[in-house]
Amino acid sequence: MDWMQIVSALALGLFVVFLFPTAINMMKNSPKGSAADWQSVIVPMVIIILFIMFLIQLV
Repeated sequence: MDWMQIVSALALGLFVVFLFPTAINMMKNSPKGSAADWQSVIVPMVIIILFIMFLIQLV
Protein backbone atom coordinates (compact mmCIF):
# COMPACT_ATOMS: atom_id res chain seq x y z
CA MET A 1 0.00 0.00 0.00
CA ASP A 2 1.07 3.50 -0.71
CA TRP A 3 1.77 5.70 2.31
CA MET A 4 -0.64 8.33 0.95
CA GLN A 5 -3.52 5.84 1.05
CA ILE A 6 -2.70 4.97 4.65
CA VAL A 7 -2.64 8.63 5.69
CA SER A 8 -5.92 9.26 3.84
CA ALA A 9 -7.56 6.28 5.56
CA LEU A 10 -6.38 7.51 8.97
CA ALA A 11 -7.68 11.03 8.25
CA LEU A 12 -11.04 9.62 7.19
CA GLY A 13 -11.21 7.54 10.36
CA LEU A 14 -10.48 10.60 12.49
CA PHE A 15 -13.18 12.60 10.70
CA VAL A 16 -15.71 9.88 11.48
CA VAL A 17 -14.63 9.63 15.12
CA PHE A 18 -14.86 13.38 15.71
CA LEU A 19 -17.95 14.18 13.63
CA PHE A 20 -20.19 11.21 14.50
CA PRO A 21 -21.05 12.33 18.09
CA THR A 22 -21.71 15.86 16.85
CA ALA A 23 -24.03 14.58 14.13
CA ILE A 24 -25.98 12.48 16.64
CA ASN A 25 -26.34 15.49 18.95
CA MET A 26 -27.53 17.69 16.07
CA MET A 27 -30.14 15.12 15.01
CA LYS A 28 -31.50 14.82 18.56
CA ASN A 29 -31.74 18.58 19.11
CA SER A 30 -32.93 19.69 15.65
CA PRO A 31 -36.38 21.21 15.12
CA LYS A 32 -39.04 18.95 13.64
CA GLY A 33 -40.44 19.72 10.20
CA SER A 34 -44.10 20.54 9.66
CA ALA A 35 -46.28 19.73 6.66
CA ALA A 36 -45.65 23.21 5.24
CA ASP A 37 -41.90 22.65 5.43
CA TRP A 38 -42.19 19.39 3.50
CA GLN A 39 -44.43 20.99 0.90
CA SER A 40 -41.91 23.77 0.35
CA VAL A 41 -39.34 21.08 -0.52
CA ILE A 42 -41.50 18.71 -2.56
CA VAL A 43 -43.13 21.29 -4.87
CA PRO A 44 -39.85 22.66 -6.31
CA MET A 45 -38.49 19.11 -6.69
CA VAL A 46 -41.55 18.06 -8.69
CA ILE A 47 -41.24 21.16 -10.87
CA ILE A 48 -37.57 20.41 -11.54
CA ILE A 49 -38.31 16.77 -12.37
CA LEU A 50 -41.09 17.79 -14.79
CA PHE A 51 -38.79 20.34 -16.42
CA ILE A 52 -36.07 17.72 -16.88
CA MET A 53 -38.59 15.29 -18.37
CA PHE A 54 -39.68 18.04 -20.76
CA LEU A 55 -36.08 18.65 -21.82
CA ILE A 56 -35.57 14.93 -22.40
CA GLN A 57 -38.67 14.83 -24.62
CA LEU A 58 -37.22 17.66 -26.76
CA VAL A 59 -34.15 15.59 -27.63
